[in-house]
Amino acid sequence: MGSPSPQSSQVLRAGGYRRMRWKNDAGWTSEILKVHDGDERDTNDWAWRLSIAEIESDAPFSAFPGVERVLVLLSGNGLRLRFDDGESHALRPPHDQLRFAGERAAFGELIDGPTRDFNLMWKRDLADAALWHRPLVGSMVVFVEPAETWAVHVLAGQARFADESGLGGVQMGDTAILVAADARTRYVLDGGGEVLLVRVRPVDPA
Repeated sequence: MGSPSPQSSQVLRAGGYRRMRWKNDAGWTSEILKVHDGDERDTNDWAWRLSIAEIESDAPFSAFPGVERVLVLLSGNGLRLRFDDGESHALRPPHDQLRFAGERAAFGELIDGPTRDFNLMWKRDLADAALWHRPLVGSMVVFVEPAETWAVHVLAGQARFADESGLGGVQMGDTAILVAADARTRYVLDGGGEVLLVRVRPVDPA
């Protein structure tokens, strides 16, 4: 079993995301990153995943046993999730978010037209993750510990990483993947706008 983390820092451009139609034809998914924990040829053998869903009509959500999810509204007038247990939760502009278990059967209802939604998923037995929405005003510093991975998804505006990182600039829709060297690694981002910060850590097998 491999380590559920990328091997190097990189910037993934919005135009390069892998876009695919949903099986039920209710929308599109643009896959930002899929991190494997074994055979990369097996499309279901992943530890965690970042993607953007384009929801065009009311539709059931796919079930993902053993998976935790965070959904963030990126654009549109809102999305209501209705769960089989009777709970209902609305994601409203500008960037409401909801964490829920992948096992829970959910139905997505568009409040007023199509939406785009950021989707973070991770397998509980392999990883632990957290997500934050933050403004970017001037400088932001991210400290990455060994074995951690951070993702910085640009919601709005533009920014540039300090030259020593070799990452360069990022625009709206881009995602920077940050990993540590042999020790704690510091990344400095300068710019203006809004970002989503994602931190993923491997789970201790003990």
